[in-house]
Amino acid sequence: MAVGDVTQIRNVGIAGQGGAGKTSLAEALLFTMGATNRLGSVDDATSNFDVEPEEQRRKLSLTTAMHHGTWNKCDVTLVDTPGYLNFLADGLNSLRACTGVVFVAEAAPGAIKVEAERIWARIEELGLPRLAFVSKMDRERADFDAAVADLRSALGAKAVPVQLPIGAADEFRGVIDLIHMRALVTGADGKVTAEDVPADLREAAVNAREALVESAAETDDTLLEKYLDAGTLSDEDLDAALRNAVRAGAIMPVLCGSGKENLGAGPLLDDIVEYLAAPSERPAARGVDLEGAEIERPPSPTAPFSAYIFKTIADPFAGKLTVFQVLSGELSGDTAVFNSSRDTRERMGHLLKLEGKKQQQVDKLTTGEIGAVAKLKESGAGDTLCDEKAPIRYPGLLTVPAAISFAVEPKSKGDEDKASQGLIKLADEDPTLKIARDPQTKEILVSGVGQLHIEVAVERLHRKFGVDVELKDPKVPYKETIKKSAKAQGRLKKQSGGRGQFGDTWIEIEPLPRGGGFEFVDKIVGGAIPRQYIPAVEKGLREALVGGVIAGYEMVDIRATLYDGSFHTVDSSEMAFKIAASIGFKNAVADAKAVLLEPVMTLEVAVPDECMGDVIGDLNSRRGKVLGVDPKSGSQVIRAHVPMAEVLRYSPDLRSMTSGRGSFSMELSGYEEVPPHLAEKIIAASQAAKADEH
Repeated sequence: MAVGDVTQIRNVGIAGQGGAGKTSLAEALLFTMGATNRLGSVDDATSNFDVEPEEQRRKLSLTTAMHHGTWNKCDVTLVDTPGYLNFLADGLNSLRACTGVVFVAEAAPGAIKVEAERIWARIEELGLPRLAFVSKMDRERADFDAAVADLRSALGAKAVPVQLPIGAADEFRGVIDLIHMRALVTGADGKVTAEDVPADLREAAVNAREALVESAAETDDTLLEKYLDAGTLSDEDLDAALRNAVRAGAIMPVLCGSGKENLGAGPLLDDIVEYLAAPSERPAARGVDLEGAEIERPPSPTAPFSAYIFKTIADPFAGKLTVFQVLSGELSGDTAVFNSSRDTRERMGHLLKLEGKKQQQVDKLTTGEIGAVAKLKESGAGDTLCDEKAPIRYPGLLTVPAAISFAVEPKSKGDEDKASQGLIKLADEDPTLKIARDPQTKEILVSGVGQLHIEVAVERLHRKFGVDVELKDPKVPYKETIKKSAKAQGRLKKQSGGRGQFGDTWIEIEPLPRGGGFEFVDKIVGGAIPRQYIPAVEKGLREALVGGVIAGYEMVDIRATLYDGSFHTVDSSEMAFKIAASIGFKNAVADAKAVLLEPVMTLEVAVPDECMGDVIGDLNSRRGKVLGVDPKSGSQVIRAHVPMAEVLRYSPDLRSMTSGRGSFSMELSGYEEVPPHLAEKIIAASQAAKADEH
């Protein structure tokens, strides 16, 4: 590829649900291009894409990986994306850097799952040209026709075979090229030879080619007229029609083979170069200027430089690698650029192209190319880099809400800060991982897409930062409040030979509306308590709130009024009045009908129509209150208020009820009183925990 020749670039996302054979196919493509000298394997941990120890142990992709090679004078970058639900977000964001997609589906009936549907929706949203590859044709009971039918029915794809398999399972040995009507057969030496179509498959091939020609002709009025007049199309016309139809998203050609056995990689590479788009053939990138006005930047090397960061990688040798796609212009190493997302400047060091866990240094990157740079100070995933003289800001990352949270407890005392810092660095690499510290329970909370997602993060925390932690269900941050008004005296009088301690307060407490917090009212008149001691009274009241009264939880929604008291000219002090106020508050709470409050979440659950009844019934069993149901994008969205304690492990339960097709988001709605029979258990458990501490 000539430097700067954007027409000779293909960034190809290898996408599909987990277990479809994506990484094995990517390895076959890499080997066929000559980018590697041996066929990498997921099974024996020699993959050039699954390089993390956690990936090798589980034999599945947990993060997007990239490698590149050359085919027919084109520079082809392969973007191998994860397909399992827990790690889907990284792949969905990485697809944005692709100019086309190979959608991988397993050669089995009913193999399309919810992950494939979500990936397909993202491909549609981005308007990416796509090819389909039916993988694992060498597996037992492989069924090409069933896979094509699933692509059409489950995804609504305009899937049109451009190949037919020759044999299946142990007898799979090649494909029929329907465009040129020839058999491409792989011999024992791995070489592909062109032969005549086998006689027993001739009729099926003729019928399949006729369907292909009809589908292609329907996408172009001129070709359709030509087809109706002549009854067929030439190979050249068919090629041109497919090229235009694929780039317009009107057709998805379907190929087949086996990545593991390297069958079908060569023809697929031919079609990647022929049918998928170059960056210059993609729409102009849309963003906003620094004032927020919408602008576009054409995909041209002569346009001002701009790039979008779609991923960061924590590399043990290079430090943090920032991975980006150049959307316009060109970039050389050791160049100053502007981060328009953070209003800061960065100095680009050596430019790199990713080759699995290795990197290749390059002098320049042009429009469309994917590259990386080490040790940027401020920039992160979702940011825009650009020429400061022509600023533009592109939309940020696709966000995926956390579905489950765990409390993280270091196994060794004193490792709290080390664990927090390590988790924060992991969250920089994986934006779907959320780290927080609950101010009430004092726990480190890690939230993610699913339990496996968090377990992998914990493994990486141990491997990269040497910290071992345990995962526990987070404590529910209950609170306490009162239901009626009460008055009480708080009096401290101590005499021990020298100067004593004296403070005398009269406190009235009353409930505030939910969410009212705490109010302090000073009604002292006539100097009953000197002014210098009033702040100490308020401080004593606020400190008394923190420890609660009935179960040790923070008290809220209370107004406390200081309306009377007395003092001693010698023995009174700020400390004495602080303690007296605390005593008075606790005495008053004893008569104010204290109750326990629990956090209630607003839950939005999107489910298929047929699952709605089961999900609503389950929410009711969790003490939920359904607020309404709204149709949205082919599903039903259920809105409900549910106590937090009932949905700590909601994610796996919802997945089970909906066969993985349900999703949800939740946020804190407020606090409500815990039912008495449950409050008794919570209070008893809290008192028992305190007794154990002592």
